[in-house]
Amino acid sequence: MRSVAGAVRAEAETVARAVLRACRGPSQERDLLVQSLKAALAALIAWVVARLWVDAALALMAPWVAVVLVQSTVYQSLAHGMRQSVAIALGTVLATAAALSLGHTEGAIALVLPVTLLLSNWPRFGAQGVYGTTAALFTLASGAVSVRDAGVRVALALLGAVIGIAVNAVVLPPVYLRSTREAVQAVLREVEEILGDVTDGLDEPLDYQRALAWYERAQRLSHLVRSARSAIEWSRESRLLHLRHRKRAEVARLAPAYDATLYTLEQVTAHVSDLTRTFLEAVDEDDTSPWPDPGVTGPYAEFLGQVRGALGAYRRVLTGGDASAAREELHRRMRRVERTHDELSSELPRWTSGDPEALAVFGSLLMDARRITARLLADGAAPG
Repeated sequence: MRSVAGAVRAEAETVARAVLRACRGPSQERDLLVQSLKAALAALIAWVVARLWVDAALALMAPWVAVVLVQSTVYQSLAHGMRQSVAIALGTVLATAAALSLGHTEGAIALVLPVTLLLSNWPRFGAQGVYGTTAALFTLASGAVSVRDAGVRVALALLGAVIGIAVNAVVLPPVYLRSTREAVQAVLREVEEILGDVTDGLDEPLDYQRALAWYERAQRLSHLVRSARSAIEWSRESRLLHLRHRKRAEVARLAPAYDATLYTLEQVTAHVSDLTRTFLEAVDEDDTSPWPDPGVTGPYAEFLGQVRGALGAYRRVLTGGDASAAREELHRRMRRVERTHDELSSELPRWTSGDPEALAVFGSLLMDARRITARLLADGAAPG
């Protein structure tokens, strides 16, 4: 019971923090709030307009379609609206034909649903194919079925689609540059935190469980990179059919730079994974050999701290603040990283006392750490 209460409390705190972020200023949470309010507005408008024409049972079609077409981008709204309208029309026509031919609702359901469910898997429909099955159920469950009602349902679905697309395009149309920045920076912040944990952990003898925790955390970086890739793709897609020229131009200008940044993130996270894997392999649960003394781990921890500082400078290049100062800081930190790497490389033979295995381990650790920063200067034109 205590664990359930704790989980509920944690979830409530998460929701409260999200609400606070939405209220405080621009954020992903506010974007979600705006899209939710727009969907509700589209449904309300569609309902009011439809009720001027037909009764409540049929009028439901318009807001049902409108609310789901306030998508993450205007382009998605239009593309999904076209597929959804075709699926709804097809489901409605098939259901009407089956009901009028058989004169029996249950028989029509048994005949039509397998067909519409198969059609919903047609790749052309994408995720919208299921609306054909839902429309068929609405048609058959409404009671009396007629050709006129079928035509009205299709017309109302089209009305809802038009209203949903129009509301999404006109009322605060979505552009995901902010989400892109946040997703990119989330990757870099997590990398910095992992390196910070590793740096702190080198102050004492390393154990297997701690190294395993670093490695598992590094493996989860790929999920953050995929989120960043999705955000970049949404930014590019949101440019299509966007009514505000300034926003379209901003997305068009920054999207190629974010492509380069994404490649950098992929390289950085891959090398962080390599680094933590090297630690994990070097600290086997059955290995009784002593961990190197602070005279070895101390300088390496300092080097990792410098790598972390370079990543922080690179992240600040992406914030859109004083880009020139941030790039100067990045170059300064990178020169320090390179200098320290060369110094530590020259110390390797003394560190390892001629032990080939130790030489391989510490050589790998040095190289992995250096590779983390290898592309930061190559991506010097990062988006600002």
